[in-house]
Amino acid sequence: MKLPRHFARGAAVLTACAATLCAHAALPTVPAPAAEAAPAVGASGLLQAGLGMVLVLGLIFLCAWLARRFGLPRFGGSSLVKVVGSAMVGQRERVVVVEVGETWLVLGVTASQVNALHSLPAQALPAASSAPAAALGSGARTVDLFAQKLRESLGIQTKPSA
Repeated sequence: MKLPRHFARGAAVLTACAATLCAHAALPTVPAPAAEAAPAVGASGLLQAGLGMVLVLGLIFLCAWLARRFGLPRFGGSSLVKVVGSAMVGQRERVVVVEVGETWLVLGVTASQVNALHSLPAQALPAASSAPAAALGSGARTVDLFAQKLRESLGIQTKPSA
């Protein structure tokens, strides 16, 4: 007995929904306004965007150069371990001298491992002003030697110095 009454109530709700849908379908429709077209991007807009991008990239490279030039400390660096010097040995291999406390460790560093090569007591670093002078003298001798070899290969006679 209760079952037919639930069906009757459901049928009444369905009829009301259908009537509402029919009423909406009978209403006149108003066309929606057309979306405005996006303005065309001209050469001046592209030039402005390109110059802005070049300016930002220039600032990034300038900051990187300043950080390298003035030797800003790296994040996570420790005052206990200090890199004294390094030299490239191969394409991915290098020899690094690290100061730990009062000891210098000579390490062989590759892409996959680090090996301790030698340890020695910490020493005073050479003065920075004398190193460029020594390098310049060595470079001048190399240039003179190269010039002499070039003259020999071209068959040019050098004047004897008095």
